[in-house]
Amino acid sequence: MAFELQPQDYLRILCGIWFLPHLMGKVRNFDKAPGTFEKAGLRPGKAFLVLTIVLEVLAAVGLVFNIYPRVATGCAIVVLLGAAYAVVKINGVKWRWQQMGPEFPLFWALACLISAL
Repeated sequence: MAFELQPQDYLRILCGIWFLPHLMGKVRNFDKAPGTFEKAGLRPGKAFLVLTIVLEVLAAVGLVFNIYPRVATGCAIVVLLGAAYAVVKINGVKWRWQQMGPEFPLFWALACLISAL
């Protein structure tokens, strides 16, 4: 039995890998990051930060290693929709990334969803 990755597997793995720098930013700025959550109306900020880190770890591990990929995708989508919400709440309704719009987390959430189908 040969081990062969399909294009959808590559998408799933990439979606998971992309969480690593996202996670590192939160962990490295653990003292500052709760302020961003609070600014978006997600209180208490530290609790939302910890919850988001846990969900991102589950998403990254699950997507990269194909462990309960649909559950991992659910974790990813919750985090990414939350990020899109926070971006809009903090910066207003703007679409383009140059104006801090939500298009990147929404695209990433859709890519995660497609990878799990």
